[in-house]
Amino acid sequence: MSGARASDAAYRRGVGIMLFNRAGLVFVAQRLDMPSDAWQMPQGGIDAGEDPRTAAKRELKEETGTDKAEIVAESRSWFRYDLPEDLRPLLWGGKYRGQEQKWFAMRFTGTDRDIDIATEHPEFSNWKWTKPATLPDLIVPFKRDLYRELLGEFKGVLPR
Repeated sequence: MSGARASDAAYRRGVGIMLFNRAGLVFVAQRLDMPSDAWQMPQGGIDAGEDPRTAAKRELKEETGTDKAEIVAESRSWFRYDLPEDLRPLLWGGKYRGQEQKWFAMRFTGTDRDIDIATEHPEFSNWKWTKPATLPDLIVPFKRDLYRELLGEFKGVLPR
């Protein structure tokens, strides 16, 4: 797991999705609420009483507008990252030092026309497919190690 060790209560529980298409490219999007050029894979919190698999499917639909995907792998463990000190008070009411996430690799079964980031509560301004190796360079610096670990975790399921 990435990040410093601290009590579990200090980390927001969530899920992340590495959605890949038939060509082996991974879905990434730019957040509406971040002024940087950083891209990210879909991710979000786990609701009370919700299991991680259900949360991942819900988050995919909420963030990409599609549920045309099948889960092909689940991370063996939870991955953690710490937020930079200056961001902690701004996110989740300052309650958490970072996130602890269960990640899922999902094979996209639709077409690009099925993706619609203009959802009921949009989170992204733009999206694209990218080569898996480029993921760590696209993300904000404090999540790069986590993305590198994910590439190792899911290398056996990504098409070559």
